Amino acid sequence: MSNSSSIRHFLLLALADTRQLQLLHFCLLLGISLAALLANGLIISAVACGHHLHTPTFFFLLNLALSDLGSICTTVPKAMHNSLCHTTTISYNGCALQLFFFLFFISAEYFLLTIMCYDCYVSICNPLHYGTLLGSRACAHMAAAAWASAFLNALLHTANTFSLPVCHGNVLGQFFCEIPPILKLSCSYSNLRELGLIPISACFLFGCFVFIVFSYVQIFRAVLRIPSEQGRHKAFSTCLPHLAVVSLFISTSFFTYLKPLSMSSPSLDLTLSVLYSVVPPALNPLIYSLRNQELKEGVRRMMTGWFQKY
Repeated sequence: MSNSSSIRHFLLLALADTRQLQLLHFCLLLGISLAALLANGLIISAVACGHHLHTPTFFFLLNLALSDLGSICTTVPKAMHNSLCHTTTISYNGCALQLFFFLFFISAEYFLLTIMCYDCYVSICNPLHYGTLLGSRACAHMAAAAWASAFLNALLHTANTFSLPVCHGNVLGQFFCEIPPILKLSCSYSNLRELGLIPISACFLFGCFVFIVFSYVQIFRAVLRIPSEQGRHKAFSTCLPHLAVVSLFISTSFFTYLKPLSMSSPSLDLTLSVLYSVVPPALNPLIYSLRNQELKEGVRRMMTGWFQKY
């Protein structure tokens, strides 16, 4: 038996067994991360520089892009390094930092998706009060609440998880540091505290999920009352991709953290973690942002200005 004070590093899950597949995974992760960095970076720059994009919707998109950048930069670089260098180690302190920042950015993304759903609800179901309900001060307060709640959630879970003694080695069945694999290594008599904390957080997140579902029900009811078929098609083409990404993100993350430990397997855990930690940061710019004509025009103006300047 060992405890956490004697552990200096953890062993992460290798993405592949052969060298060729490891290099292939490195190239795939590199392409996904570069695409996510480029797309989210363009969104942040366009919204920050374009005065015509200083609206509540684009303000929340900017915050979502920041959370996407933080999320993918927390998990993917270490996985790429391990695939390229043929290693699986991560230091104990590095694992704690990775878990904290991953929980911080992933929680912020979830809260921001909830706020963006509210923004969509007000704009479609209550457009006359949009300026009142989503003024600049209200938007700043909601964004600050999202980031502060994410910070407290990440701090609480990270401190609680790494205060548990480890009795079952240091091999994590995941390609980055996450709560369920670490709990498997903790002593059975000591992990009840974190196992009890996860459902409490899940209940809070489930409340956000209920709000999202209720909002989309009201949105679809309002859209169906639009007399123009073209208007209904435009509204549905905007809302349905949003709902698909939210559903994928919520279902995979909820299943990962709430499924019984007996159901865990390396392949299942790896697939689920990729679906909610790597895929959304790359898809969100396409679904939430780059489909928007105003934003694409803002990006075009910004890049034209850069080319003319240099």
